[in-house]
Amino acid sequence: MSRPHDQARARPIPEDVSLATVAARAGVSVSTVSRIVNGETRRASPETVARVREAIEAVGYWPNPAGRALRRGESQLVAVLAANLDNPAMATIASSTETALREAGYVTILCDTHDRAELQDEYLVAMRAQRVRGFVLIAAVASPGLKEISEQGAPIVFVNRRNPVGAGAFVGIDDRAAGAAAADHFFARGRRRLAVVSPREGSSASTGRVDGFVARLLDQGWAEEAIIREAGEGLSHLQVGYDAAARLFVAHRMPDAVLCVSDQIAYGIARRAREQALAIPGDCELVSIDGTPLSRWVAPWLKSIEIPYGVYGAEIVAGLRSIWSGEVAGERLLPIRREALSSEG
Repeated sequence: MSRPHDQARARPIPEDVSLATVAARAGVSVSTVSRIVNGETRRASPETVARVREAIEAVGYWPNPAGRALRRGESQLVAVLAANLDNPAMATIASSTETALREAGYVTILCDTHDRAELQDEYLVAMRAQRVRGFVLIAAVASPGLKEISEQGAPIVFVNRRNPVGAGAFVGIDDRAAGAAAADHFFARGRRRLAVVSPREGSSASTGRVDGFVARLLDQGWAEEAIIREAGEGLSHLQVGYDAAARLFVAHRMPDAVLCVSDQIAYGIARRAREQALAIPGDCELVSIDGTPLSRWVAPWLKSIEIPYGVYGAEIVAGLRSIWSGEVAGERLLPIRREALSSEG
């Protein structure tokens, strides 16, 4: 048998429940209820806040942010398009972005473009039909649809990769500086046969990391031909690392240290190394530019220049707000963390 309390909870909420209903039950003004519902509690006593929240629960009031947005003529939807949610780095960024948008009062629509230009354009068209207020593109690729909305001035924040078809607000790191930091680490460790592995179809991020690494080596007196460069095919960085390592781990050019432009490339290289009975990091030290939380569990041997993906969300929201307010959003470059490089191994 159900209890009276359960039956009361099961009853449909009346459509006419409003702020005024809550205010009458709590014995306060409608404006007080409105402030508390919207998270502004500093001007009310703890007792008043508790009484209003009890009244909200009792009458079954549910704030309607969509309704408020419609009255203001604004959408609360923000489209987040990620190139590959199988990639832990992109998944972490997407999660951080969703949290920051939710805390700011927005709703996220998350799409995985699978690094395909035509699918990215399909989502851009669909999201515009939903009248989203802004776009967050994590690792965007060049596409006709992106070029069109960029030229039309759509509010877009690009993440990790800069706008591949023009200018635009950007959140990421100084990729060249990250590559140079890896070179500095190898110098300090006394490594002399140095290599770098990246995707053959490079983005602004991977290209910048390779360029920074190579430039630092050249500055330190390395000959261009002494720097081993390998690239792998495909969109999967796991496969990129695995394929590149087949050409990397041969007797006449075996490196003693490799910069991997992502964690997943390092995982692929390590898999190939195990198959060839090579020890990582004994025979060859790997350093990645990523440092996702997953690596601490599955690859404790991997040293990383860590990117602060967990705080990307707040910077992305700040970028969107700058665009919405008519400001030039520009670039938000976040500091890399090198502490993990100093660990033994």
